[in-house]
Amino acid sequence: MNTPLIEFLNVTKRFGDQTVLDSINLKIYEGDVTTIIGLSGAGKSVLLKHIIGLIKPDEGTILFRGKPVSKMKKKEINEALAQMSYMFQGNALFDSLTVYENVALPLLETTNLKKAEIDRRVMARIEQTELTEAVHRFPSELSGGMQKRAALARALITDPRIVLFDEPTTGQDPVRKNAILSMIAQYQRKFGFTAILVSHEIPDVYFISNRVLALYKQKIVFQGTPEELENFDHPFNDEVLSSLEDLQKELTGLYSRRKFKILNSAQLKRKKSGEPHSIVVFTLDDINSIIAHLGHDVVQESIRRMSLYIDKHFGIIGGISTRTNTSEIVTMLPHSDFAEAQNILDNFNKDFKGQGINDIGNWTGVRKLVALSGPIKFTILAGIAEGHPDEKIESIIDSAKANQKEIWTATMSRGGVNI
Repeated sequence: MNTPLIEFLNVTKRFGDQTVLDSINLKIYEGDVTTIIGLSGAGKSVLLKHIIGLIKPDEGTILFRGKPVSKMKKKEINEALAQMSYMFQGNALFDSLTVYENVALPLLETTNLKKAEIDRRVMARIEQTELTEAVHRFPSELSGGMQKRAALARALITDPRIVLFDEPTTGQDPVRKNAILSMIAQYQRKFGFTAILVSHEIPDVYFISNRVLALYKQKIVFQGTPEELENFDHPFNDEVLSSLEDLQKELTGLYSRRKFKILNSAQLKRKKSGEPHSIVVFTLDDINSIIAHLGHDVVQESIRRMSLYIDKHFGIIGGISTRTNTSEIVTMLPHSDFAEAQNILDNFNKDFKGQGINDIGNWTGVRKLVALSGPIKFTILAGIAEGHPDEKIESIIDSAKANQKEIWTATMSRGGVNI
C-alpha cells in the first residue's frame, strides 16, 4: 500500500495523571474517508487535534507523508497545515458575524483575493449547503442543523486537501445526521479531499467510510474496512458497538449490518431443516436526482419513513431489517415463504400509498416544491427471493435485487404531488 498520508507511531498523550491516548498506532491514507469511532469521552477529539497540530504528543511520533513532524522545518509544517481544514464539534461560529461573514473569514485571513472573487466563492458554498435564505442571519437565529451547515461551508471555503470533522452530527436528529454525512460524502467525491471524522454514529457513518479506526481504552484496537469490523472478534464489539447499535434500532427500526448477520444466523439455526425463508430488498430509486433538486434532508427523511413502515409491517412478524447502503434496505423474514412475503409486501404498499401524499408533503415543504424547475419522481423498488438454510444470504439478496420492480411512485412539481 502507498505511504500513509498521516501515521501515528506509539503516540501517547496525558493530561495530568490521566492517560487519554496510550501508545496509539494508526495510518490514514490520502483520498479516503476515514472514521475514528468510539464512545463519547474516549479521546477521539484529542486524537484529531494531534493531527492538525493543536495538541502535541507527550511520547511517540506523528508522520506527515512519511516525514516526522518533529523534524520538519517551520515552513514545512505551515505548508502542511495550510492543506487542512477543521470543522469543530461545537461549530465555533462567531456570534457577531453573519453566515456570509463566517464563511468568508478564512479567505479574508489567508488569501489576497479580491472582494468579487471572495463573494463568488462564498455564495457558491452557501448555495451548495442550502443556506441562501440565511446568508445575512446570525448564528443565534439559525437552527442547529443550519449552524452545522454553515460550519461545513466555512470548512470547505479554502478548497482544502484534508478536512477533519469532529463529531459533525452531534446534537442532530436521525434525519439531519444522515443528511450531514451524505453531504460530507458528496463533497468528498466532488472535490477529492481526504476526510477524517471522529464519530459515534454507528452504523450510519459506515456508508461513507473507506476505513474505520476503533478507539477503545486509550488504544486503537482495529483498523480496516467497515465490512472487516463486522467480523472483528474483540470486547470493543460487545461493549461499544452493541450499545450504539441498540440506539440505532430504537430510532429507525433498523439493525446494523453486523447485528443483522448475527440475528440472521441465529434465526436460521433455530429453523427446521429445509424450511424456506424470504428476503425483501427495498430501494429508493435515483436518489442523486432527488438530492440535486431537493437536498440531502429530503432523501434521508424518505429513507427514515421507509424504514419505519418496513418495521411496522415486517418487524411485527419477526422480520429483521438493515440498511445496506445509502438508498437500500434489506429485510429477512425467517418464517415466511415467497407467497407470504408477497402478501406482507402488498399490505405494506397499500399502507404506504394511503399515507403517501401527507408524507411527501412533510419531506419537501412548500418552498422546495415551489422552487422546482421540473417534475421529480420518488420511486420505491422492491424485490423478493425465497431462500433455504444452506444458501448464502448474499446470493439470496442478489436474487431479490434481480426481482425488483416499482411498487410505489410519486411525482412532485410546482403544482403539488401526484401519487
